[in-house]
Parts: sequence; C-alpha cells; structure tokens
Amino acid sequence: MNISERTIETARGPMGWLEAGTGWPVILMHGCPLTAAMWRPQLERVPAGWRFVAPDLRGFGRTPLGDVPATMDTYARDVLALMDTLEIDTATIGGLSMGGYVAFAMHRLAPARFTGLVLADTRAQADTPEGREGRAALRRAVAAGGPPAVASQMLPKLLAPRADDSIVAAVRLMIESTSAAGIDAAIAAMMDRPDSTPDLPRVSCPAVLLVGEHDAITPVADSEAMRGALRRSTLTVIPGAGHLANIESPGTFSRGLADFLLAPI
Repeated sequence: MNISERTIETARGPMGWLEAGTGWPVILMHGCPLTAAMWRPQLERVPAGWRFVAPDLRGFGRTPLGDVPATMDTYARDVLALMDTLEIDTATIGGLSMGGYVAFAMHRLAPARFTGLVLADTRAQADTPEGREGRAALRRAVAAGGPPAVASQMLPKLLAPRADDSIVAAVRLMIESTSAAGIDAAIAAMMDRPDSTPDLPRVSCPAVLLVGEHDAITPVADSEAMRGALRRSTLTVIPGAGHLANIESPGTFSRGLADFLLAPI
C-alpha cells in the first residue's frame, strides 16, 4: 500500500499527515510521545474502499507547536480544521492513548462529524492525583534529558515485556525524533484534560474498542468500562500486546479495525 506524506496549510496553521487508500475516510490520531508514523502498520493494510488519514498533532512530526496553548480542545480543533481543508465532512474518527482523548474532545465539539469512533488503548477518565504526579515527573525528565530520557522512562510501560527488540528500537527512535517542547506541551494537556466518562452515553455512532492484553497504562478493565457505557460498541483484546497494540500486533489490530469498519455494530 502506497503511503503519502503531506503537509497543508489549514485555518489553524500548517499540519502534516500520512494517508493511504481511497474511499470512506478514517482519521487516526497518535499517542504521546509518538507521531503519525505509529499508524504505518495500519496504513499498509487499509481495507478496500477506505481512506486512512493519520495527522501529526500540534508539536509532533511535521506539525509545528505554534503559539496556541496545547489542550485536548486545541488538538481537536486542529484535526477538525484539517478535515475541513481536506473536504472531509464526516469520518470514522479515533486514536490510541492520547489520540483517544483527542477523539473525545472532537466528539464534544462536533459529534455530527462522527460516523464511527475508534478507541484504542485509552480511557475516558481524567488523571488521578497519582497519575498527575507521574506526568509531572515525566515533564521533569523531558526538561532534564529531552526525548531520550522520556524514551528510557516510558518504553517499559508502552510495550509488553516480551516485545521484539526491533519493535523496541523502532519505538525508541520515534520518541527520540520528537520535539521536547511538543512532548512537554502534550503531557501538560493530558494532565488537565476533563473526565470524558459522562460523554460516553451521548455517543450515538458505533464504536470499537481495541486494547492490548498486557496494556499496563490503560488496562483492559478501562476498555471494558467504556464498553459498558457506550450504546453501540464492540471490544477486541489483542493477545500478547501492551499499550502500543497496533505496533506490537499489527495484523490482529488491523483485522479488528477492518471488521468494525466493514460491519459496524
């Protein structure tokens, strides 16, 4: 599958994205501290009749951080502006980890633009006090050692214990190639994000939840709780995978996503 790398000027500034396939659009948003490149395994497996678009969120990849304070709403408005520029009125929209938080924000702002919702290795709840303390410690690591320090601290949590060495090396490289300022802004935005749990019953479109069996950051129980609150949803647990289930088990993850797209609940 041919993957295009593009950058375009939107109403909110320049934005980069990856794209593959043609047909009905699917917007996939990356986690922190990664980039749109994390979705390459899925972009290489786009089902016939579908178009996958993976944006670089503000401060990541080819999208500059700019001067607008980063919040989940900031990222959400950026992606909505990209959809406007690409003349995408509605789409199946979702993301992994932080990308899921952005999807929740987009749904609060523009629910009519969703034909489906993808929630991968994410949660609806806001950070606990302990979670906020952990993110504050990560911000200190960014300030002291930049992206390499973040990679060393996060890799054991992002991947399953038995993750292949080549996957560990690829994820480390992706993290270390990101901007320290972009990572720090995203961590602060996640610390301050609202609780999306009350929004779940208001989601009327079909939803798919995909989560790694060994996800240590947003465990299977979080996805099970979201499934119980969503009106129309299906849950797929990815055997053997950790938090980055789409990278660790790309075939299983992509099949779960394709099954949802072709036959939504």
